[in-house]
Amino acid sequence: MWVVGWLGVRNMLSTYGADHRRLRKLIAPSFTARRSKALQPTVERIIGELLDDMAAVPAGEPVDLRAAYAHPLPMRVICELFGVPDHMRVEMAQIMEAIMDTTATPEAAAANLQRIATVLPALVAYKRENPGDDLTTELIDARDQSDRLTDDELRDTLLLLIAAGHETTVNLIGNAVHALLTHPEQLRQVLAGEISWEAVVEETLRWAPSIANLPLRFAIEDIEIGGARIAAGDAILTTYLAANHDPAQHGQDADGFDATRPPDEHLAFGIGVHRCIGAPLARQEALTALPALFERFPDLRLAVGEDELKHVPSFIAHGWSELPLTLGDGPRG
Repeated sequence: MWVVGWLGVRNMLSTYGADHRRLRKLIAPSFTARRSKALQPTVERIIGELLDDMAAVPAGEPVDLRAAYAHPLPMRVICELFGVPDHMRVEMAQIMEAIMDTTATPEAAAANLQRIATVLPALVAYKRENPGDDLTTELIDARDQSDRLTDDELRDTLLLLIAAGHETTVNLIGNAVHALLTHPEQLRQVLAGEISWEAVVEETLRWAPSIANLPLRFAIEDIEIGGARIAAGDAILTTYLAANHDPAQHGQDADGFDATRPPDEHLAFGIGVHRCIGAPLARQEALTALPALFERFPDLRLAVGEDELKHVPSFIAHGWSELPLTLGDGPRG
């Protein structure tokens, strides 16, 4: 049942050809470098508030990085970006978490689909009554001559953009912190300025992409790859994690995390016409959040053994359900 939320929708993820071009033409003008740049003070403010909250935790007490930092930062940013009012934010976060849960029972998945069908139209109705300088208002007003998004397309587009804009950054931050804490020599090089944060982010995206598997793509023509024939119309599971560990593309050490690796193209945000439209914002948030975290808490350590960490309950998302850390005795500010 969970797959209905991914396939039984009409947005840029599920459309092809002329349909996809039409939707992207209506939506893309709202995602500009100017808008991302304008969000930077908001990103920095939220980061400061979250770090202050973490600093107030008694010394020696573990902090779950996902719950305290990696999750609330992108959720608050995406809600600001889409003009989600305060009274809708908790349920919006719950919906977006649930859409990624591929272990959900059919009953739980159906209940979440019903919430999507209720909450997202309610957001649209609220923004029609209370328009603002936000993406929901822009998508409501978006038009190409006489063309505009239908109500279903608007709902499904909001689902895609809010879920993807949130989940990718949550896991990017968590996966990067985990990678650095389990590779202490590289962390030392990063803190010494010998490895850039940009390199850390790109290697994290390659090594542990926030979205591991994407259901589904469909072949638009007959193709043959590696001796296997895929007929037009066949369903294809896009496995970004496997592609990003391909030794033919990334070398024989592709399974290892190495932020000194020469830059090479990865598939964490897709490729071609379906490339993630929100990738610049995810990078922007991570490139602000990670250095701020380690500057505030330079002695961060995992509070549990690696074998005690659990992945999120998802075939799609790739991250940690909890990331317990100790903050150490270093600067807290």
